[in-house]
Amino acid sequence: MGFCRWLFAVTPETKPRRARAHWRRRSQWLAVSTFALLASAKTVFAEQGAELSLQRIGSGNPVAGKQKSADERCQECHGEDGNSGDVRIPSHAGQYAGYLVKQLSDFKSGARSHEIMNVMAADLTQEDMADIAAYFASQKVMRGDRIADNPLAKNLFVNGDAARDLPACASCHGENGKGKIADNVIYPVIGGQRRVYLRSQLTNWKLGERKNSPEAVMNKVAKSLNDDELNALVEYLSGL
Repeated sequence: MGFCRWLFAVTPETKPRRARAHWRRRSQWLAVSTFALLASAKTVFAEQGAELSLQRIGSGNPVAGKQKSADERCQECHGEDGNSGDVRIPSHAGQYAGYLVKQLSDFKSGARSHEIMNVMAADLTQEDMADIAAYFASQKVMRGDRIADNPLAKNLFVNGDAARDLPACASCHGENGKGKIADNVIYPVIGGQRRVYLRSQLTNWKLGERKNSPEAVMNKVAKSLNDDELNALVEYLSGL
């Protein structure tokens, strides 16, 4: 259920008298949580525009997702605001909700393997996934701190390499790697992502240890990169 529909679907008039005290307490918590979330999301909407922000958030309830992401201990690793404090763990701030739901579903089904995430996703419902993803997606989009330009990586990102049938990263992941939705395909945010995590995932794509991209496109891309290119891209992308 979408955020606005969820917010107004239940009212005190639909509850028996003995439940109204509980409703008042819940309403107070919801009002405070909603106000805080909308205040923090104001910058996101201003920067991206309402339509893109709603695309990014998806159909989940970000208020419920904030509580669920705390209860399910997502915030312990990925950060309360979706910015990971560990270089090995991905940030989710401003990531497309649909992409996060896809990854959680793949962890749950085993299509993507990770000793911790397979366990964490095992008992999540689709509603849980949508809500948690909506919360992280509602945060300000992750951003790196570029130290210096890297001509090799920038050229691959912007232009690719036609001689090797290597597409430009930007053609899928958008300007500055902030992701996009095109032809019903969600291309995730990679600009500003954690450096060590990016390296591990590109390496896993290259070795075939991760295989859950549409039509195995990331396996093909990663296999075309030599070690110098892969490392250069990691440094470049993490700084965007």
